[in-house]
Amino acid sequence: MVSARYLLLLLVSAQALAAGGDYMIGGGVETDTASSTSVAAVGSVGIAKSTWLSGSVATNSSEPSRRLRTRTTLWDLELDHSFGAVGFRLGGGYWGDPDVLESHDARASLYWQNDVAMLSGEAESRRFRLTTPGIRFAPREFPFDADGLGVSGRIHVGDNLTFRFSGMKYDYNVDFRPIDNQDVIDLLSVSRLSLINSLVDSRALVALAVNNGDKRWEFDLATRKGAIDRDRTNSLTVRYLLPVSGRSDIEVSLGYDSSALYGSATFFSVYVYLYGET
Repeated sequence: MVSARYLLLLLVSAQALAAGGDYMIGGGVETDTASSTSVAAVGSVGIAKSTWLSGSVATNSSEPSRRLRTRTTLWDLELDHSFGAVGFRLGGGYWGDPDVLESHDARASLYWQNDVAMLSGEAESRRFRLTTPGIRFAPREFPFDADGLGVSGRIHVGDNLTFRFSGMKYDYNVDFRPIDNQDVIDLLSVSRLSLINSLVDSRALVALAVNNGDKRWEFDLATRKGAIDRDRTNSLTVRYLLPVSGRSDIEVSLGYDSSALYGSATFFSVYVYLYGET
């Protein structure tokens, strides 16, 4: 699954293009106190009138225990076309570590928008392959699927306030059993960059963005429920976006994740966006 972080980056790029640019490229780094680090690059380009192509690539490194380290790669591609008030998005991607967990995803959404609001209905199909770690001579592979339905939207409240929300619920074709493999248990960490956190039963987010001239503050409240452990992780993230020049922005984020089962973690990220015309 493409994480919420990368979907947000794609949204930022699409909004920047809609504001008048022909393309955007960006990248940054994210790290947390649960021994996880992510490096990502994103981009968007206008390929025709009212048609945008956006993509992202990333690599994550996570060390949930002394015995276990994962290195995750991610790529994602999305096409967005609007017919005025109505539009659609089609996307697909890959997320995973071949030695532990892989996911091939496809998604589609249909949205309605005007100058004040946007509402989108979303569907996602995910194909997983889980390899049981820690069994050196006889690894076991478990293929399974998940289908998700969700909704997202945003509302402009005046000139300087924007309210955003999203939610998704997944239906898996397997029933997860209690876990007795310590390495799998170690993977179930509070880190939002952890590989196993791609396996969610449901997720939801509400956010408020406050514009102050060319600068923007955003406050996000999110929650996700794990599909395997059924534990719920709650998150608070504060983002600050400010212009560096007429064609570049920098975004700094600070967040806190809390889980009753796995404790808490704090994360920090810095991203830079560059805009141009073809």
